[in-house]
Amino acid sequence: MHSLRRTKAAKVYRATGNIRAIQILLGHTKIENSVRYLGVDVEDALLLAERTEI
Repeated sequence: MHSLRRTKAAKVYRATGNIRAIQILLGHTKIENSVRYLGVDVEDALLLAERTEI
């Protein structure tokens, strides 16, 4: 079940580039946890998060 959770999050991230949405989807309190979970570049993810309004 955990691998499906990661797969869904990765697909949403690839489709949208919205790391903040992934943070909410996964229930992470820190965006760094979502970045680490997906294995994306921290600087790129934080830049995308800053540009995204929710």
